Amino acid sequence: MDMQTWRNGREQAVNAAEAIRAALATLGVPESTWSGIRPTVTHNGHPYVHMGMLPAQVVEQIAEALRLPSAP
Repeated sequence: MDMQTWRNGREQAVNAAEAIRAALATLGVPESTWSGIRPTVTHNGHPYVHMGMLPAQVVEQIAEALRLPSAP
């Protein structure tokens, strides 16, 4: 893996982590609950978001939001 592959993976992971943080904030979930969400990149450059442990109630909120029909 070259450095550019890692950088690209890191950028994608950071963007995804920021997106889920923003979505949780929109749901009214306090930052203290999702502060452990962090971007990570594997040794071969694959982007991931580590979400850690979330309270069951928050996961239920996420699931409910995912079930909502999208706006036209």
